[in-house]
Amino acid sequence: MDSQGRKVVVCDNGTGFVKCGYAGSNFPEHIFPALVGRSIIISTTKVGNIEIKDLMVGDEASELRSVLEVNYPMENGIVRNWDDTQHLWDYTFGPEKPNIDTRNCKILLTEPLMNPTENREKMVEVMFETYQFSGIYVAIQAVLTLYAQGLLTGVVVDSGDGVTHIYPVYEGFSLPHLTRRLDIAGRDITRYLIKLLLLQGYTFNHSADFETVRMIKEKLCYVGYNIVQEVYYVSWPVIMVERELKQLYLERVLKDDVEKLPKFKICIEDPSRRKHMVFLGGAVLVDIMKDKDNFWMTRQEYQEKGVLVLKKLGVTVR
Repeated sequence: MDSQGRKVVVCDNGTGFVKCGYAGSNFPEHIFPALVGRSIIISTTKVGNIEIKDLMVGDEASELRSVLEVNYPMENGIVRNWDDTQHLWDYTFGPEKPNIDTRNCKILLTEPLMNPTENREKMVEVMFETYQFSGIYVAIQAVLTLYAQGLLTGVVVDSGDGVTHIYPVYEGFSLPHLTRRLDIAGRDITRYLIKLLLLQGYTFNHSADFETVRMIKEKLCYVGYNIVQEVYYVSWPVIMVERELKQLYLERVLKDDVEKLPKFKICIEDPSRRKHMVFLGGAVLVDIMKDKDNFWMTRQEYQEKGVLVLKKLGVTVR
């Protein structure tokens, strides 16, 4: 809490997952899929302990996806469906999760670099007008990733569910003119896996199947470094995509120069809490800045200036 007793919330809205918690926390309080589902059957029955409702969000939507038409409000890091995004935020701040009084809270929101100006303005508008937060700060995800590791300068390669960015940060400031964005990320790997499974005769004919294949990818798929040995010793059913992956690797990475294979050396620094780095950086930042009035866009300032209050963050406003 800040000096006035207001909670300071950190909300990392990703394409695939939402991570929500409080300033100074070491881990998010809540992590759930960023999806919204609508019932495709008229029923008042329960599945397990969960009642089937017309509209379901997050964990419940993921668990009952077989009876829902599932939608992802964000695509490639950008909000495409604001109505469903607001359902997602209702779930995030409501009784199912932290159950906070938003009018008596400040919030840090995250966004990717190159987020369209109209998206940023709409996000701030909804947070002030619908949820009535007392203060808002919007931070770049790459910068927060460095903060989480105690750094102010570095190059971040951030590949999430919807978008991949490579961006340098110097003394806590991003350098947009040197940033590269690629709209290929985890969700595209899921789509490619669906394509491979379809070619092998497996059938997918429902939007919920996408979530199922995502879980298969995250739990079971990996890149084999010694295919022959791993297939020889394996003792469980395997769906092989060796030929497709090998050809993709040769074409896209090595440009068919097979002689380069022995020269590749693996040199990857893999932070133990990499999935939570953006949230952790945000929690550290607002824990330090929670009582700095000039850091936050306040509700009073928004009422006076509207979306022009974003100029306080040094960002472009239409």
